[in-house]
Formats: sequence, structure tokens, C-alpha cells
Amino acid sequence: MADTRMSETALDAGTETAQSCPVPVLGGLAGAECPVDHGAATDPDAQESAARVFSTSVLISGIRCVLAYVVFPWILPLFGLTDWLGPWIGVVISVVAIGFNIASIRRFWRADHPWKWAISFINVSVIGLLSALLVIDLGSILG
Repeated sequence: MADTRMSETALDAGTETAQSCPVPVLGGLAGAECPVDHGAATDPDAQESAARVFSTSVLISGIRCVLAYVVFPWILPLFGLTDWLGPWIGVVISVVAIGFNIASIRRFWRADHPWKWAISFINVSVIGLLSALLVIDLGSILG
């Protein structure tokens, strides 16, 4: 009987973990623990600030991509401005976007946010793409 009670208690604890875990697939697996440390002392204001900086960095990076793939090749040629204006705008926006992505990584780590690893991976990936665009724009300006 005691074994049954223990397993029911363990099942209830697993359900509670699954319901409170932000990764429901992992939290709901039998015997799996939630990968997020719920006991970590984090400041909600710092986490909110980190999320705002991440949103801003993604927005600026998205604007850079729209410029690179829509405005520069399709709209600026209509006005004859592509050759000299596009790369300069691209360099400025790429540098600003990379700065915001770095700030986002720093804020998530400073806030000890539960998603800091995932967000850092996303930011580093975006920085890589922005760096490639930056090299292409600098090549256009210097070459």
C-alpha cells in the first residue's frame, strides 16, 4: 500500500512539474525533471528588461533583413540610389543591430533568465547573419 501511495505522490508531483514547467514536453515526460530552475532568485524587472531588449534587437535585425532583401534590390534601383546609398545604410543598421543583440545577451545573463541559453543561441545566430551582410556591404563600399 505504501508503494502505491508513493507512486501516486510521485505522479502528482510530476503533474505539478509538468504544469508549471515552461517546457511542457520535457516536464510532462515520465521521470523527467523540468530543465528550468524554478528556485533561482531572479528579478522580474530585470527579466522584463531583458525581454524588451531582445524584442528590440529582433525588430532591428528584421528591419535590416527587409532592407537587404526588399528595399535595396527592388525599391532603391527605381530611384537610382542603390550603388552608393544601400551599402552605407546597411553598415549603419547592421552595426546597431549587432549592438542590440549583444546587449540582449548581456541582459539575459545578468537577469539569470531561465531562457538565457536559448536566447543567446538565437542572438549569436542573428549576429552571424548580420556580420555576413556587414561584410558584403563593406565590400561594396571599399571595392
